[in-house]
Amino acid sequence: MKRLFVMILFSLPFCIPSHLLAQDKTGTVDLFMGVDFNYRDIYFNNRVYDVLINLTPGIRWNMGYRWEVAAQAHVPIVNQYGDRYKNVRLNMAVLSKQLAIGQHWKMKVSGGLFGMERYGLDVKNLFILNRWLAMTAQVGLTGYCSMASGWEASTMERLTAQVGPEIYLYRWNTQISVRGGRYVYGDYGVTGEGFRHFKHVSVGVYASYSNKGKEDAGFKVIVMIPPYKRSARKINIRPASNFRLTYSVEANGYANRTYFTDPEQNERTGWFDRDLLPWGTDTMLPDFTIKERKETRK
Repeated sequence: MKRLFVMILFSLPFCIPSHLLAQDKTGTVDLFMGVDFNYRDIYFNNRVYDVLINLTPGIRWNMGYRWEVAAQAHVPIVNQYGDRYKNVRLNMAVLSKQLAIGQHWKMKVSGGLFGMERYGLDVKNLFILNRWLAMTAQVGLTGYCSMASGWEASTMERLTAQVGPEIYLYRWNTQISVRGGRYVYGDYGVTGEGFRHFKHVSVGVYASYSNKGKEDAGFKVIVMIPPYKRSARKINIRPASNFRLTYSVEANGYANRTYFTDPEQNERTGWFDRDLLPWGTDTMLPDFTIKERKETRK
């Protein structure tokens, strides 16, 4: 089963008709910086909670034809989590390819070092049924890989998958999704989310169930970071696109957990380029626009 998944994964990008491989971006490079904020309740010292704050420098290279390389490092500046989190380390390094199949199916194939200290292969899919309803599916074959305290890795044999419907209510810019499947730590569960999207900000609530973690719930806030008008150069230096905060009632780190395959991935912008079969939040006014260059007269 796993060998078949790998064979299909590598063959898909090369089996799409050439007219679907339109080049939408030039070979630009983005250098960006964000902040990763973590905290946890503790019971064995005099602090109410522990804090871990990392700077997250990253790079993104748009290779053309929707091929992309993205990488991100973690640089700890405040660490109350212990020695394991004190080192500067690579957090993500991913090669990805996006493509459209017909007018209803879009796909993203990724390989490399993902978030959640996973490495491997991943395929994300969205199939558009109509204007307000789509189906999502994600499947991955990964192993453990960490550079926090030396090199630690396992073989790539953990198969994960989630599938479910996604609804978008255009009148209220409201997104509702339900996904169930197998998660990173081998548990099975289901997660339901609802997001209300405003200008540059998205606010959502979620509830989940896992055979290991049982019930959980919480909220998420996504803030897109200015400047909202940006210049287009071969090399662009900017802040990270967004700041994402998640609060969980149970704070179980081993239930309903999945990985990200992009350093700036978030629920507002989704998995795909907004101009690739636009649907849902892709149809909102863009958070970021490109400044028009003023022509100089000679």
